[in-house]
Amino acid sequence: MPNRKLNSSAIVNIEDLRRLAERRVPRSVFDYLDGGADAEVTLAENCRAFRDATFRPRSGVAVYDCKTTVSVLGHELAFPAILAPVSYIRLMHSDGEAGVARAAGQAGTIYTVPTISGHKLEDVKTVSTGPLWYQLYLLGGRQAAEGAIDRARRAGYSALVLTVDTPMAGKRERDPRNGMKELLAPALLPKARFLPNILAHPRWLASFLLDGGVPKLENVVIPGKGPMDLIDVGAALSHAGASWEDLRWIREMWPGPIVAKGVLTGDDAQRAVDEGAAAVVVSNHGGRQLDSVSPSLHALPEIVEAVGGQVEVLMDGGVRRGSDIVKAICHGAHAVLIGRAYAYGLAAAGEAGVARAIKILKDDLDLTLTLLGCPSIDQLDETYLGAAHRR
Repeated sequence: MPNRKLNSSAIVNIEDLRRLAERRVPRSVFDYLDGGADAEVTLAENCRAFRDATFRPRSGVAVYDCKTTVSVLGHELAFPAILAPVSYIRLMHSDGEAGVARAAGQAGTIYTVPTISGHKLEDVKTVSTGPLWYQLYLLGGRQAAEGAIDRARRAGYSALVLTVDTPMAGKRERDPRNGMKELLAPALLPKARFLPNILAHPRWLASFLLDGGVPKLENVVIPGKGPMDLIDVGAALSHAGASWEDLRWIREMWPGPIVAKGVLTGDDAQRAVDEGAAAVVVSNHGGRQLDSVSPSLHALPEIVEAVGGQVEVLMDGGVRRGSDIVKAICHGAHAVLIGRAYAYGLAAAGEAGVARAIKILKDDLDLTLTLLGCPSIDQLDETYLGAAHRR
């Protein structure tokens, strides 16, 4: 799909990109990106938690050119937002992980390449000008995971992100209704009732077919069999849950920092520290796993207190505005991860859409700091939040 030009005057926030993405890709692809688990309670609450939090600005303070840089695991970032791993992203646009990596590098931040990726991790590294992390699922068994870890190390990835909240995929009710499984299946007949919607997106379909259709998982190479088929992922995830004990053998193989992604309690955060994690990500998987758990923003203070500065604390879930980034940092996060926010941009316009999403967030962050009367991101704390939102 050729990158479409974006009308900057019409795309002013992430919701604008979301609406554009909804028009440009089939329902099955959009709902995979947009949806959550079960009744989508947590999906909604992640965003509501940010909307409900209020600011306590400093008046009579003229600050300009606010400092937004932050160091995360030794990398100096232009602003405190890292691009999270989003699976199946090459289905959203043929630019896929390569386009996301280019946009992240140009914006001065990190991209976390997913296990369920349509591009080889080595190829993504080649086109990136910025640091890359590799997200690890134990798909295909320990040997396949060890192979991916070794490849990421040799390619020059700087951190390994172990997702610890996915012993199996959550029940995402939009997917069976809209034919995500059928889209990925090789047989044509199961696709029949979903074809009208697919054919209603001819530009996406042409790009999908020219890109080779459903890609194999080039980063999950099963010994003796080769790359895993994308359709096998759902079943494979049910046998691929990562345990704290797995961190021990992973740490022996991986010389760099390990990030534990998917903790919601202080006890789990401390366990991650005890097992050697260099950072934790407070995350409920974007509301896509267990529904009715705490919004990430609400869980964040407990985890910050539990780790007591031993490791860097990151968070994701519901970040749609630069002001959301500020609120997370006021609550103690070192930086945030964004997922849907940039993926909407990719689905809307490829790499250009990702770049636009990042710029929207960065500009909004700058404006929020200025209006708060805060000259630097590292001066944010709970005193910039309304009394109801402080511990």
